[in-house]
Amino acid sequence: MNSGNAARTALAGIRIFNGAVGLFAANQMAERLGGDLGDDKRFVYPARMFGIRTLVLGVDLLTLRTSDASARRVLSQAVLIHASDTAAAAYAGYRRELPVKAAAFTTAISGVNTALAVISLTAYLRSGAAAAEPAPRALDQEQDPATA
Repeated sequence: MNSGNAARTALAGIRIFNGAVGLFAANQMAERLGGDLGDDKRFVYPARMFGIRTLVLGVDLLTLRTSDASARRVLSQAVLIHASDTAAAAYAGYRRELPVKAAAFTTAISGVNTALAVISLTAYLRSGAAAAEPAPRALDQEQDPATA
């Protein structure tokens, strides 16, 4: 297994684990982030939304064949998603919206996820599989019916 596939598989595993925790153990997730829900269960709904999104993205990465035309899109989105997660975690720590320890932990985990996503995308682009993909068409470009 090359480094790109190993990074993609590791990232998929992390996503599936974190997604399952968010979906099925939102209360425990809140506690790990330093919050005691008490009677306030508002965190549970967004945690489950985060959970299912993360779970689906993990399965997407795990089942991805780098020969598929969608590989570049999936791998590029992984970089964007995890980079924004890292920035959001760091910003939450800076604003003291999370306890310092929880903010450091979530920023570190998201940073590792971002690095794995970048390694996966870079390996894919270097593999030559990306060169075999057809060039994307602009949305406003009309296709000539004679070539359709």
